[in-house]
Amino acid sequence: MIPENAGGTSNRTETLLRSFPSIPQSRQWSGTLQRVLPSAIFGKVRSIRGTTIVVDGLPVPVGAVVKIHRPNNEPLEGEVIGFDAGKTLVAPLDNIDGVSSGEQVELYRSFRSVPVSQEIVGRVVDAVGQPIDDGPSLPMGWRIPVDAQPVPALSRPPIDTVLPTRVRAIDAMLTVGKGQRLGIFAGSGVGKSTLLGMLARGTEADHVVIALIGERGREVREFLERDLGESGRARCTTVVATSDQPAPKRILAAKTATAIAEALRDQGKSVLLLMDSVTRFAMAQREIGLAAGEVPTTRGYPPSVFSLLPQLVERSGRSQRGSITAFYTVLVEGDDPNEPISDALRGLLDGHIHLSRSVAARGRYPAIDILPSLSRLQYQLVSPQLRAATEAIRSSMAIYRDNEDLIQIGAYPRGSSPQIDWAIQQRPLIESFLSQERETLVPWEITTTQLMQIGQAAPATSPPPNPTPNPINRAP
Repeated sequence: MIPENAGGTSNRTETLLRSFPSIPQSRQWSGTLQRVLPSAIFGKVRSIRGTTIVVDGLPVPVGAVVKIHRPNNEPLEGEVIGFDAGKTLVAPLDNIDGVSSGEQVELYRSFRSVPVSQEIVGRVVDAVGQPIDDGPSLPMGWRIPVDAQPVPALSRPPIDTVLPTRVRAIDAMLTVGKGQRLGIFAGSGVGKSTLLGMLARGTEADHVVIALIGERGREVREFLERDLGESGRARCTTVVATSDQPAPKRILAAKTATAIAEALRDQGKSVLLLMDSVTRFAMAQREIGLAAGEVPTTRGYPPSVFSLLPQLVERSGRSQRGSITAFYTVLVEGDDPNEPISDALRGLLDGHIHLSRSVAARGRYPAIDILPSLSRLQYQLVSPQLRAATEAIRSSMAIYRDNEDLIQIGAYPRGSSPQIDWAIQQRPLIESFLSQERETLVPWEITTTQLMQIGQAAPATSPPPNPTPNPINRAP
């Protein structure tokens, strides 16, 4: 394990790096090790401001981890979030019971890291990477920073390989590539958790990392046992920070899950990262930003929220070694797709999947509303024949939706339009194709065969698609 409190000269750094040649990307540690601080730095609690602890005499940077000593309790960990008139502001990672004025505050780590080893696969851990399931303790492995830099833009290989999810509506209409990042946008109670469980069980990725951020405590076990099941849990690493935990811990859980996915990617693996939800991550940062004195701007969100979101999502994607394919769920406040977090993430991600309350009310699950949903890389991933079939189905769904009121009240005379007649005829088949039971996982080959059968039935008078020559690259 690399000592996180180690400071000193460049020679000491080089010695440490030579001592740990097995650590992936060890050269990236060089600059970090030379910037870390000595551990003998102390301060004293001055006051408590809401959920923030104000400390005197603690000259450490933002992001440093400190321990606040309490007379009758274990030391309380906290994270430095800012400064105010020469005072250091600390956000505690647990409740502040027992903290009193004048208590000693000690620098614990100059940056936050998480231990990772192969044994972490199949386990449930908390925000700091410690197991919370009934399994044995985890080996130390190697420690990686939770605030790592994204892969440089020019070092990212292009996304050119399909990653089948075995969810028919996604594979056919919103094809996903290895290293792609998508958002799942939905209100509450529309089936996000169920869809995430299907993705975790059905993906052909090597490993799955799940981050449950701000979830109700009751739902965590239900998700693990009902939506994942034993087969799903065996290949997943789940990071949990429930809604009752402090905001810094919820933020840390999202970063920890991303760091674990990065470590697995650096071993040459294909990783699927599922985060539920990035909205609660943003809300946690709003709490911290307001506590640090930021001015709220867009609907109460301070600027730090909108700078932190791209830092988080840019860490997923492809590298020269492996890939992280990411799905981030977004809670749409009041079913408004243009609320600030949704609007910001649509511009950051490589696609968006909308779950519709009206589709769920019709009894079709997963309740994906195909028309407003989009995979930005689908045209690069599938063959011209599959693109043509997809566009034919989209066209049929759009025609039916445009004329749905007339059709439902019986005001449309059959035979007036071949396109509308075809849309009416194909609607039951399309709805059945897009519907899928939670326990059912459909292989890629079956999905594409069914897609071609439906899409090729379009009337000749319908507008032709505009295919471009690009052969399909299918995952092995």
